[in-house]
Amino acid sequence: MNFGGMGRLLVVSGLILVALGGILWGLEKGLPPGLNWIGRLPGDFFFERKNFSFYFPLTTSLIISIILSVVLWMIFRR
Repeated sequence: MNFGGMGRLLVVSGLILVALGGILWGLEKGLPPGLNWIGRLPGDFFFERKNFSFYFPLTTSLIISIILSVVLWMIFRR
């Protein structure tokens, strides 16, 4: 079997994730004015109690997933 295509997909996906992680890590002090909606969309869950907080950005994750899927589809289409 030929796994070259799958290997390339995994490497490119990993590089994109590393780049996004680096960007988000660098923006730890705050997002630029145009991106302050990230993580605050309807459907992003945040629960806070006295000694516990839980944050799950469901809608933001779905939007980022769709954008990445379209970008990767455009890169790897033949």
